[in-house]
Amino acid sequence: MSDQGVVLRVAGEGDLDVAGGLFRGYLDFYEVKVEDPDAPRAYLAERIRGGESLVLLADVPGAGTVGFAQVYRTFSSLALRPMWILSDLYVDPAGRRTGAGRALLREVLRRAREAGVSGVQLETAYDNHVAQALYEAEGFEREEFHVYFHGLDVRGVEVRGVEVRGVG
Repeated sequence: MSDQGVVLRVAGEGDLDVAGGLFRGYLDFYEVKVEDPDAPRAYLAERIRGGESLVLLADVPGAGTVGFAQVYRTFSSLALRPMWILSDLYVDPAGRRTGAGRALLREVLRRAREAGVSGVQLETAYDNHVAQALYEAEGFEREEFHVYFHGLDVRGVEVRGVEVRGVG
């Protein structure tokens, strides 16, 4: 339980329907066109079953499960240590202004500190000022590195440009 009354938990296979629905909302928010409506759920199922990512869910009393965060564990060659990528953080419109997004972000950072990683990196759209304000309020800093991205349209999924921001 967080200090705002938001209950956080690690998603398991029994949470795939609700997590998949939130993930679909996230993809819709970023205008990612997905032809197969079951693809978001299947994608999360594969990550969870394989232990490839940490998926956290946020429950708000009276509103249900309203948000999720997905973290990938990777490495920083420059720091010579593990690091995490906060790939996805989303709160359904019905759950916004409940503290769920902040609680998820703080839980990711708490777990990262516990794991001893060098930092947490994330990306967000250039025009997602609400998310940027949250990240900056929680200690994330805009990096000065130049970021390059070369999209590979291997599955017909269109991805909008993103901005890299991180801490650590």
